Amino acid sequence: MYKYSDGGREDAGFKGKKDCAVRAFTIATGIPYLEARKLLREASNKGRLGSRAISKGVYKDDMTSALKPLGWVWCSAPKFEGRKARYDDIEGLAILRMAHHFVAVRDGVLYDTFDSRNKMVYGYWKEG
Repeated sequence: MYKYSDGGREDAGFKGKKDCAVRAFTIATGIPYLEARKLLREASNKGRLGSRAISKGVYKDDMTSALKPLGWVWCSAPKFEGRKARYDDIEGLAILRMAHHFVAVRDGVLYDTFDSRNKMVYGYWKEG
Protein backbone atom coordinates (compact mmCIF):
# COMPACT_ATOMS: atom_id res chain seq x y z
CA MET A 1 0.00 0.00 0.00
CA TYR A 2 1.21 3.52 -0.81
CA LYS A 3 0.40 6.77 1.00
CA TYR A 4 1.52 10.20 -0.15
CA SER A 5 3.75 12.09 2.32
CA ASP A 6 6.35 14.80 1.84
CA GLY A 7 7.55 14.42 5.44
CA GLY A 8 6.84 18.07 6.22
CA ARG A 9 8.98 19.48 3.39
CA GLU A 10 6.36 21.93 2.12
CA ASP A 11 5.43 23.08 5.64
CA ALA A 12 9.15 23.76 6.24
CA GLY A 13 9.17 26.12 3.26
CA PHE A 14 10.80 23.90 0.62
CA LYS A 15 9.49 23.30 -2.89
CA GLY A 16 9.91 20.28 -5.10
CA LYS A 17 10.48 16.64 -4.18
CA LYS A 18 14.29 16.19 -4.24
CA ASP A 19 14.97 15.02 -0.72
CA CYS A 20 14.06 11.37 -0.32
CA ALA A 21 16.65 10.84 2.44
CA VAL A 22 15.35 13.68 4.60
CA ARG A 23 11.73 12.71 3.90
CA ALA A 24 12.28 9.07 4.86
CA PHE A 25 14.30 10.09 7.92
CA THR A 26 11.64 12.44 9.28
CA ILE A 27 8.71 10.13 8.54
CA ALA A 28 10.36 7.14 10.22
CA THR A 29 11.93 8.88 13.22
CA GLY A 30 9.29 11.52 13.88
CA ILE A 31 11.99 14.19 13.99
CA PRO A 32 10.77 17.47 12.40
CA TYR A 33 11.86 18.08 8.82
CA LEU A 34 14.32 20.92 9.47
CA GLU A 35 16.00 19.05 12.32
CA ALA A 36 16.23 15.86 10.25
CA ARG A 37 17.76 17.86 7.41
CA LYS A 38 20.33 19.32 9.81
CA LEU A 39 21.25 15.89 11.21
CA LEU A 40 21.71 14.43 7.73
CA ARG A 41 23.72 17.45 6.60
CA GLU A 42 26.05 17.11 9.63
CA ALA A 43 26.49 13.38 8.97
CA SER A 44 27.14 14.09 5.29
CA ASN A 45 29.74 16.75 6.07
CA LYS A 46 31.68 14.13 8.04
CA GLY A 47 31.31 11.60 5.22
CA ARG A 48 31.70 11.56 1.45
CA LEU A 49 29.05 14.14 0.58
CA GLY A 50 31.19 17.10 1.58
CA SER A 51 29.82 20.37 0.24
CA ARG A 52 27.37 18.69 -2.15
CA ALA A 53 23.72 19.57 -1.51
CA ILE A 54 21.57 16.98 0.26
CA SER A 55 19.00 17.37 -2.54
CA LYS A 56 21.57 15.79 -4.89
CA GLY A 57 21.71 12.63 -2.77
CA VAL A 58 22.86 11.12 0.50
CA TYR A 59 25.20 8.16 0.74
CA LYS A 60 24.22 5.02 2.64
CA ASP A 61 27.12 5.50 5.08
CA ASP A 62 25.99 9.05 5.85
CA MET A 63 22.43 7.88 6.50
CA THR A 64 23.84 5.20 8.81
CA SER A 65 25.91 7.83 10.66
CA ALA A 66 22.83 9.98 11.22
CA LEU A 67 20.61 7.08 12.35
CA LYS A 68 23.08 5.21 14.57
CA PRO A 69 22.98 7.72 17.49
CA LEU A 70 19.18 7.35 17.44
CA GLY A 71 19.48 3.59 17.94
CA TRP A 72 18.79 2.53 14.36
CA VAL A 73 20.70 -0.37 12.77
CA TRP A 74 21.38 -1.46 9.19
CA CYS A 75 19.93 -4.77 7.98
CA SER A 76 20.49 -6.56 4.70
CA ALA A 77 17.43 -7.18 2.57
CA PRO A 78 15.87 -10.63 2.95
CA LYS A 79 16.79 -13.15 0.25
CA PHE A 80 14.17 -14.89 -1.85
CA GLU A 81 14.55 -17.48 -4.55
CA GLY A 82 13.51 -16.12 -7.93
CA ARG A 83 12.84 -12.52 -6.88
CA LYS A 84 14.29 -9.48 -5.16
CA ALA A 85 13.10 -8.06 -1.82
CA ARG A 86 10.26 -5.54 -1.94
CA TYR A 87 8.91 -2.98 0.53
CA ASP A 88 6.17 -5.31 1.78
CA ASP A 89 8.75 -7.93 2.80
CA ILE A 90 9.92 -5.60 5.60
CA GLU A 91 7.93 -5.71 8.83
CA GLY A 92 7.29 -2.84 11.24
CA LEU A 93 8.91 0.57 10.88
CA ALA A 94 11.94 0.98 8.61
CA ILE A 95 13.80 3.24 6.22
CA LEU A 96 14.41 1.33 2.99
CA ARG A 97 17.36 1.79 0.68
CA MET A 98 16.30 1.26 -2.93
CA ALA A 99 17.95 2.04 -6.25
CA HIS A 100 18.81 5.78 -6.01
CA HIS A 101 16.10 6.24 -3.37
CA PHE A 102 15.24 6.11 0.35
CA VAL A 103 11.70 5.61 1.62
CA ALA A 104 9.91 5.08 4.94
CA VAL A 105 7.67 2.07 5.47
CA ARG A 106 5.46 1.42 8.46
CA ASP A 107 3.48 -1.81 8.86
CA GLY A 108 3.32 -2.47 5.13
CA VAL A 109 2.48 1.12 4.14
CA LEU A 110 5.04 2.94 2.02
CA TYR A 111 5.20 6.72 2.62
CA ASP A 112 6.57 8.70 -0.29
CA THR A 113 5.84 11.48 -2.80
CA PHE A 114 5.37 8.92 -5.55
CA ASP A 115 4.44 5.26 -5.78
CA SER A 116 7.81 3.50 -5.42
CA ARG A 117 6.35 0.12 -4.41
CA ASN A 118 7.87 -1.76 -7.35
CA LYS A 119 11.47 -0.70 -6.59
CA MET A 120 13.84 -3.37 -5.33
CA VAL A 121 14.99 -3.10 -1.68
CA TYR A 122 18.77 -3.36 -1.13
CA GLY A 123 18.56 -3.15 2.65
CA TYR A 124 17.00 -1.12 5.42
CA TRP A 125 17.45 0.56 8.79
CA LYS A 126 15.26 -0.28 11.77
CA GLU A 127 15.20 0.68 15.42
CA GLY A 128 17.66 -1.52 17.28
